[in-house]
Amino acid sequence: MELIQNLKAKVKPLGKKIVLPEYHDERVLKATEIIVKEGFCTPVLVGSPAEVEAKAKEVGANIAGAEIIDPNNYDRFDEMVNTFVELRAKKGMTPEKAEATMKGDELFFGAMLVRLGAVDGMVAGSASPTANVLRAALQVVGTKPGLKTVSSAMFMFTDKKEYGDDGMLVFSDCGVLPNPTSEQLADIAESSVEKARQIAEMADPRVSMLSFSTKGSASTPEVDKVVEAVNILKERNVDFKFDGELQLDASIVPSVAAKKAPESHVAGKANILIFPDLQAANIGYKLVQRFAGADALGPLIQGLAAPIHDLSRGCSAQDVVDVAAIAAVESI
Repeated sequence: MELIQNLKAKVKPLGKKIVLPEYHDERVLKATEIIVKEGFCTPVLVGSPAEVEAKAKEVGANIAGAEIIDPNNYDRFDEMVNTFVELRAKKGMTPEKAEATMKGDELFFGAMLVRLGAVDGMVAGSASPTANVLRAALQVVGTKPGLKTVSSAMFMFTDKKEYGDDGMLVFSDCGVLPNPTSEQLADIAESSVEKARQIAEMADPRVSMLSFSTKGSASTPEVDKVVEAVNILKERNVDFKFDGELQLDASIVPSVAAKKAPESHVAGKANILIFPDLQAANIGYKLVQRFAGADALGPLIQGLAAPIHDLSRGCSAQDVVDVAAIAAVESI
């Protein structure tokens, strides 16, 4: 994908480090080999060097050039433990529990490497459920200042060049929040714009807050939730164009927009679509992927204070590589 190649070229001179904590997954080791060969960042593996190297040899992966950090022999381990105790003191965290977590859970160890600035981002989840990756991320790194919501975005690339930005649209939230509140929808919109600017260098984000209603054509609690999200964005005085509530056709088809929302600055030309709930978003992106033959990049986690990404457990080694490039760029 051209976008990924551009991201790799952008980050290659910057010396970024991305931790891949699940070395016991063959795909992670294969990805490590590719990343080292391409040289756009330094992959960091977590574990005993002898065990990591033995596993790499077993699966036929050449990981020479990767960094390996052993939780049992790391010079900043005490700092990790102390930091985790401070972060979780109100939840009853003790030094003993913190030490056990840092030594026994590679996701927490990797997230702490990110928090302490030892690495620039983390890519995990090929061998772990999403809930585990997000738990480590939230407890160690937390959300961005001013946001309370972690969500995800899909970058959709279609041959229908008349839609979005030359056929590219961002869909959100496709993977985290089943039924977001109005405030969460506003957070999702802000995070999606930031993601689009970082990853696709989107110059003019145009956000549509989707519904089955356009500008009061229906009135139900579901519609009211989206209308309130739009009002929250207005109160926040955000630096991007947005509108809602809008139906999908009114969002991306100019002729429909002219009839249903003639005063809108977004209708008919939206390039970021914020869905009212996870069911609609998940179904929506898969319909576009299957029926329109669109390429989908993601879901990419957003809203965290540092780049931490969750992979599908069905991912390929190349997926790990691509998301590592994204995490590296996000850390700039």
